[in-house]
Amino acid sequence: LHLQRVGLANQTTMLSSESMKIAELVKAAMVARYGEAAIKDHYRSFDTVCSATQERQDAIIELCQKNLDILLVVGGYNSSNTNHLCEIGAQYTVTYHISEADRIISPREIKHKPFGQKEEIITLDWLPSRPLTVGITSGASTPDKVVEDVILRLLSCRGITMDELQATIPLV
Repeated sequence: LHLQRVGLANQTTMLSSESMKIAELVKAAMVARYGEAAIKDHYRSFDTVCSATQERQDAIIELCQKNLDILLVVGGYNSSNTNHLCEIGAQYTVTYHISEADRIISPREIKHKPFGQKEEIITLDWLPSRPLTVGITSGASTPDKVVEDVILRLLSCRGITMDELQATIPLV
């Protein structure tokens, strides 16, 4: 009723598409009230999506289009950006959000937080013994060492040691 001028800046780690939709809804309301010609005097939207967050969101869509069997999303359960990566991944494939490597209990058990839920659960038979394509991504604030530990734990579930891996694929 009393809004004369509105500036919109959304949370930096939300999905870019959601941020854009919110901005367009607010703009439409302001255009309806003041007209398109006067919108610059009454409304401004600021692009506040973090570039690292946007890059990860774009990359996970590209990764998921490679017919993954499983996606592991590594990062804090309270991270908005990591939860959005889970949301995107779950649209494409089976997605497990884990906070760290020890959540991979065994090839039979994984402790994870499903998207949209608040608590961790244990899923059985999560890692089939057949050949798989597994994608791994992480939230922007997840340390590389945590991701490395997850990769090593996943490989160990398949009986692959770091020495065996280095013998077949030279790591730099």
